[in-house]
Amino acid sequence: MSMTAEPPAKASPVSVPRHWHGRRDGDNIHWLTLDKAGSRTNTLSQDVMAAFDAVLGELETDRPAGLVIRSGKANGFIAGADVGEFRGLTDAGEVERLVLRGHAILDRLERLPYPTVALIDGFCLGGGLELALACRYRVAGEEARLGLPEVRLGIHPGLGGTARLTRLVPAPQAMGLMLTGRTLRARAAKRMGIVDAVTQPRHFERAARWAVTKGLRTQRRPTLVALSNLLPVRWALSQVMRRQVAAKARRAHYPAPYALIDLWLRHGGSKPDMLKHEARSIARLITGAAAQNLVRVFFLNERLKGLGAESGQPFRHVHVIGAGTMGGDIAAWCAMQGLRVTLQDRAPEYIAPAIGRAAKLYRRRLREGHKVRAALDRLIPDVAGEGIRHADVVIEAVPENLELKHKIYRDAESRMKPDALLATNTSSIPLEDLGKVLARPERLIGLHFFNPVAQMPLLEVVRGEGSGAEAVEAGLAFARAIDKLPLPVRSAPGFLVNRALTPYLMAAVQLLDEGHPPAAIDEAAEAFGMPMGPLELADAVGLDICLHVGEILGGMMGGMMGGGSGWQPPKGLLRLIEQGHLGRKSGQGFYRYDKRGKSIKAKPQASSAAPSTAQAELQDRLLLPLLNTCVACWREKLVEDADLVDAGLIFGAGFAPFRGGPIHYLESADAPDAKAMHAKLKAFAARHGPLYEPDPGWESLLQA
Repeated sequence: MSMTAEPPAKASPVSVPRHWHGRRDGDNIHWLTLDKAGSRTNTLSQDVMAAFDAVLGELETDRPAGLVIRSGKANGFIAGADVGEFRGLTDAGEVERLVLRGHAILDRLERLPYPTVALIDGFCLGGGLELALACRYRVAGEEARLGLPEVRLGIHPGLGGTARLTRLVPAPQAMGLMLTGRTLRARAAKRMGIVDAVTQPRHFERAARWAVTKGLRTQRRPTLVALSNLLPVRWALSQVMRRQVAAKARRAHYPAPYALIDLWLRHGGSKPDMLKHEARSIARLITGAAAQNLVRVFFLNERLKGLGAESGQPFRHVHVIGAGTMGGDIAAWCAMQGLRVTLQDRAPEYIAPAIGRAAKLYRRRLREGHKVRAALDRLIPDVAGEGIRHADVVIEAVPENLELKHKIYRDAESRMKPDALLATNTSSIPLEDLGKVLARPERLIGLHFFNPVAQMPLLEVVRGEGSGAEAVEAGLAFARAIDKLPLPVRSAPGFLVNRALTPYLMAAVQLLDEGHPPAAIDEAAEAFGMPMGPLELADAVGLDICLHVGEILGGMMGGMMGGGSGWQPPKGLLRLIEQGHLGRKSGQGFYRYDKRGKSIKAKPQASSAAPSTAQAELQDRLLLPLLNTCVACWREKLVEDADLVDAGLIFGAGFAPFRGGPIHYLESADAPDAKAMHAKLKAFAARHGPLYEPDPGWESLLQA
């Protein structure tokens, strides 16, 4: 963290435990730095908190003029609690005792009789913000990000954050921040009243000294805060909050936001009660299946982030061939991540729509005019393809036509730099077929993005039989350079995600052919925990694309798609395509859409009750083909291990995160017995065709 020079330190009687480094300056201000040993990031593990408690004990007797807490890490203040300590927790009583111990430590900080200041640069999340809330003042750097994202782990703030934040800022704002888990920029946090001053890090010392010696003018609104915590107001607001949460998450799937609303409604009028029941509530949540599975998802995310992260390979220029929806959006995303991008297509009129979409994305994401302009300056139309000569990565994203792709590869390879990476965004054509025309097929890999590019975090990095190890490593590093989660996948029909999703979508259309209403089919999937139903997903992808991928997979994979080259697409899908109803992009598919792309067909009201017998069978008919295909991918080692199958389906297909991933779900206590699911597959195969034929990989599950 950048600091200006400080006055010479004088000897301090306060001891220096592990993780924390303290020094007393000539003005008797104590500067306490957290630099967690053996870690690149500051997190609040039990030993860090115990050491902090020891420091506070000595600072209670050897009183300085003020205490300033800062980070010794370059990447931020404190990232939150040590999530690794959440794994495997089953004893709610023991968890509650640990939480109350943490409460006592931050209460001790809050009670110090002199000014305390948190200097926040970089991220300040979860427990890090809760520690800062226990200080009298918070000073943030201009690029700081603050938030309480615990709901993403299936819990809510547990180090006093629920009580302190709802007494610092009006309850609607405080609860909104905790219920969504969103992060705030420093100035937005100041406007809300969480941060008291925003400055550049080089001015941190002066701001901290001013806070200790003069105090800071705050934007706090104590009267409004008090009114918003009155019982009648809490009751009225809680009803609104529950409706808003229910529109996005079901209590049975994600209990944490509902538990937070209940906590504030019942105990928000008393800080001691709020703290006491916060500990009980979080202890129940963290020992539950949903939170444990979401902690698992957190570490799956961290594993993918680590792939390619150590490469250090520089990427400055990307050339994208094909300015259609995928190619244009890939180019826009790369430019937003700071890379120079040249975008090639047949004529300027084919590139212009992509530039227009990019401008909308940048205005929405970057907001500030100079950042929007800079990103657009980095996105360069290039009809002649001159950018190929300078690109570190060349990405082909044209329609799934083998002859067209071969023509592009011959031209591109003749002009590429010797060390440049050649990648295809194909979703269905084997890399072995694509690379046949290349003089150096070892430089070809797949970079399979998911639509919409700006929202989907996963990027499948596909290794063909001819792909070189260096090219694959470069692909993983490139994925991290553009802020995507890389998933290394072996080249096979559909790769991982499309292969698993296709039978799921085909099962949905088969159910439609049998007379089941579209809304009932989608509701069954959403009741299981999928983010949207399969028919709505097919509309989003495009029904023509679904049919194309289904035909390719059906021809390549035999029984998995229902009979090899004799695979017959569902009649309902063909009928819609023949009528020109291709999904959201045409205004109608399985549903009708308004001009904004929103479905205008009513869906049944979501229910928190257990699924009915009819809905349970719909769930089995939909999900068992997906789970069955995941078992096949696991058996065939399309990815390294079962955890990566789970990661791919969660981050690439939205498989219910609270279930921990498809393979984990099959092996968990929450799932039906594997023998029962295997028996259902066999029965469905007899009645409904080879789409349900069990994969041989079930044998290992049955033996387990």
